[in-house]
Amino acid sequence: MAKLKVTLVRSLISRPETQRKTVKSLGLHKMNSVSILPDSPTIRGQLHKVEHLVTVEEVADEGKVKIGK
Repeated sequence: MAKLKVTLVRSLISRPETQRKTVKSLGLHKMNSVSILPDSPTIRGQLHKVEHLVTVEEVADEGKVKIGK
């Protein structure tokens, strides 16, 4: 299953509270923060609501990488 890399590229200053809450629910906090999310209809709907504030890239879902011992 593909994943989406979402980056906040516009400020939340002077934005409606519903858009601020949507951005926060996507896991984005500050400018240029990045969140990797599963590609689902729910996430797509949230992204559509704030599409003017974020950039979205599709990334391949790679297997889990074991780091360390």
